[in-house]
Amino acid sequence: VGVEGGGMEEYSAIQVLEAFNFGFPLKRALLLKDEEFAFRTIPIKSHTRRGLEVVKGRLIGKRGKTKRVLSEISGCAIIIRDTEVGILGNVSQLEALETAIINLIKGTKQSNVYHYLERMNRIKKEEDNLPIK
Repeated sequence: VGVEGGGMEEYSAIQVLEAFNFGFPLKRALLLKDEEFAFRTIPIKSHTRRGLEVVKGRLIGKRGKTKRVLSEISGCAIIIRDTEVGILGNVSQLEALETAIINLIKGTKQSNVYHYLERMNRIKKEEDNLPIK
């Protein structure tokens, strides 16, 4: 597939195609046309020597609870594939979610990761409420 246009339009189009190819619904992938949104992949094996099934089990949790809670707290979409995790969401939340997922992969307890994300959300809200001078 060829992509033509200005630099930013090409980058956005490539991001949309990569997110869609990763498995995100087209409607969600099209959010990437807005520069407030981004898509990232996290290779699992780059952060642990543990078996993939064990790590993926930690990321998904019982009946999908861990993945669902991470998504709810961060407001980002998460897809876990064979050897990598894809995250798509608001740029302001993506970095904290990426850190949280990497920490989970490395073995941090789920509750600690949830607290980290909640703390990052509080800090962001406080920053957003600061008066601009």
